[in-house]
This record gives sequence, C-alpha cells and structure tokens, in this order.
Amino acid sequence: MTEESLLIEQLQNVQTKEKAFRELIKLYKERLYWHIRKIVISHDDADDVLQNTFIKIFKNIDKFNQNSKLYSWMYRIATNESITFINKRAKQRNLDISDYQQELASNLTSDDYFTGEKIQILLQKAIATLPQKQQLVFNMKYFDELKYNEISEILETSVGALKASYFHAVKKIEHYIKTMSN
Repeated sequence: MTEESLLIEQLQNVQTKEKAFRELIKLYKERLYWHIRKIVISHDDADDVLQNTFIKIFKNIDKFNQNSKLYSWMYRIATNESITFINKRAKQRNLDISDYQQELASNLTSDDYFTGEKIQILLQKAIATLPQKQQLVFNMKYFDELKYNEISEILETSVGALKASYFHAVKKIEHYIKTMSN
C-alpha cells in the first residue's frame, strides 16, 4: 500500500479522518497556496481560497474514488475554487474577467507580500492578459513544473489541447514582454 493510499484510507475513516486531514494540510498547504496565489494574485485572497479549498476537500474526501491521484484531485478543487473566486470578484466590480486580472497584476507593486523584481511584475502582467485556460496551463507548466498528463488530469483536457494552449501562451507572453520592454 502506497503512502497516498494509506492517507486516503485514513481520510475516509471516521476515526482517523481529523488526524489524517491535519497531515494532508501539512503536506499540501504550501503547494496549493502558491498555485492559488498565481490565479487570484492577492495574498489575502489566496489564503481565503486555500481555506475554502481545504473545507471542500474535507467535506468531499469520502467521494474521492482514486481514479486520479489525490494531489491532482485537490489541485482541481483549488483551481475551480480560484476561478470561481475571481469570476465572482470581477462580477461584483462589474468588470470583465480579463480587466479584473489586469487590475490585480497592476496592483502587485503595492502588495506587501510580493517581493518580485520588475521582470517578475512584467511577467505577471503578461500572464494576466492571457485567456483563463492559457493562464492556468502556463502557470502549471512553467511555475509548478507539472507534466502535461498531470495537467490533463487536473483540467480534464487532452494533452494535445494543453500543448497548444501552452505554445500560444508563451508566444503571447513573449510578444507582451517585447512590446512593453521597448
């Protein structure tokens, strides 16, 4: 029995669920936080979404059927929670999702938790110009260094479509950076 299947068994057992869940948080909190943070951009928002993600995981762990890896399943929940969050925020502000993301990227310099250099801010602004799916694929491939088959499992999309999305994202980012650097 693998460590993951043992953890899943403990998570799905009423008597060991809480202890196993604390272990799960310890194992995945940081990775999920940074994945969420790349989507919602703000530290405080990322914390909120991370908390919602873990609540959903806790409530739904009994439905996890092990057709995918536990991490991929949690990653999918975190991704969906992040997208729901930014769509809701954009709607509240009566902004198109891409305008809202541009605004978030522009506010990075005033974020106390963002310590990036100018090129990192430029990269974040470039990523914010991408359609949502391309942003997700780019972040997962470039920053999280996930393999296409892992991303395919998380986003429930074919590897071919992901490769095309990544290729287009890279081209758009390169174009944005060249344009803004001149």
